[in-house]
Amino acid sequence: MNKTVMKWFQYGFILLLGLVMIYPVLWMIAGSFKTDQEILSGSLNLIPETFRWENYAEGWAGFAGISFFTFFKNSFVISAVSTIGIVLSSTCIAYALSRIDFKGKRFWFVVMLVTMMIPAQVILIPQFIIYNRLNLVCTYVPLILPHFFGQAFFIYQIMQFMVGIPKELDESAIIDGCSKYSVFTKIIFPLLKPSIITTIIIQFYWKWADFMGPLIYLNKPRSYTVSIAIKLFADAGSSTTYASMFAMSTLSLLPVFLIFLFFNKYLVQGISTSGLKG
Repeated sequence: MNKTVMKWFQYGFILLLGLVMIYPVLWMIAGSFKTDQEILSGSLNLIPETFRWENYAEGWAGFAGISFFTFFKNSFVISAVSTIGIVLSSTCIAYALSRIDFKGKRFWFVVMLVTMMIPAQVILIPQFIIYNRLNLVCTYVPLILPHFFGQAFFIYQIMQFMVGIPKELDESAIIDGCSKYSVFTKIIFPLLKPSIITTIIIQFYWKWADFMGPLIYLNKPRSYTVSIAIKLFADAGSSTTYASMFAMSTLSLLPVFLIFLFFNKYLVQGISTSGLKG
């Protein structure tokens, strides 16, 4: 009896904690159907007095003659291309560091780990100076190019997953006449599917939600991403349209939500099997 009560208590606590965590999101979604007056009244009620679907139409119309379709397209292009770059570069580097013996391998592995400990703010100004001298500011290059040279977090995550792939597969393929390139493309890369999908989900989410990068490198409204465009609804010089801001914020959650919905099982598999030796 005590075990049953304790179990129900645990379930109730987890449910309450989950509700507390998700309530701000639910309130934002509910606010997308309210008027600005309802939102600013401080009411915590999730049910609007009247559902204002026009908030989505007004928000989608955007501003300065630029619709939110343009901002969504910009965010999708940056997120998709940078994700492709991360997958290709990180898997290649992870394969080299975990499967190929070369001089200085341990040194470069340590260097890769050290980069994980450097805060992004430390290299922000040097990076901007470099891109500015190359006349690449106000373009998407600074937001995409670095991802084609790997990222320590994903390299290490893929390496940990690769540990579970028997090295006998590499040796058998080499005996059959495969080069190291063929071993990677035909054997290792297909087996990395759970880890690759995990990388895709996390990187796409990080890039889609990125605010600081576009804020620093983009200054033309037509090139803005969703995160910057949503911020523009809060205008210090005039009234802030909170309802439209909430509506577009709700829509901005859909791409990430759909990715998690369809690839959740691969995400769990990729994380749970990383670091397990075969």
